[in-house]
Amino acid sequence: MIGLDFDNTIAGYDKVFSRAAVCEGLLSPSEANSKREVRDALRQHPDGEREWMRLQGRAYGAHMDEATLIEGVAEFLTTCRNNDISICIVSHKTEFGHFDPDRISLRDAARTWMSANGFFDSDLFGLTADMVFFEATREEKVCRIAKLGCTHFVDDLEEVFLESGFPDKTKRYLFTNGVTPLPAGPFRAFSNWSEIMHDIFNA
Repeated sequence: MIGLDFDNTIAGYDKVFSRAAVCEGLLSPSEANSKREVRDALRQHPDGEREWMRLQGRAYGAHMDEATLIEGVAEFLTTCRNNDISICIVSHKTEFGHFDPDRISLRDAARTWMSANGFFDSDLFGLTADMVFFEATREEKVCRIAKLGCTHFVDDLEEVFLESGFPDKTKRYLFTNGVTPLPAGPFRAFSNWSEIMHDIFNA
């Protein structure tokens, strides 16, 4: 079974964060174009870290429908379906966003987005809803990966692979989404999904 992270590994948020920051009146349209740029710009504000945490809750909740499927993910999932390779999604995601007055369920928003994008459609990606897991902490996420017995796991955060309980037998794939140079660590780093797919299916 191949395990996948969700946020910023499957679902892309660059445009979401940019639009949300403008919509929330935090930044001007010219100040930031990517999630990283939005984060860096907000952290320059007097209460920037709190603003950033609040914006994350809004982006992953109220603005979740604006997220896009990261390039290469569809081909990867289709290849897995066509070859009867089981997929699970394991995400470190709290139930609600920080400082969100609307109390939108981030987990329900993610499930709705997956459903709208064909994740549970047998004619598209063919995942089953019972193989999507949301964990409250990074430690619980790593425990879930171990319990599921994932042969491979793809994530955009090095910290997941650095957790002491990460299973030794699971191959670690760090997705950097175009960011270079590639970091080094107890994982293999790839800048795009095409490279990840080639490595897994041609091993």
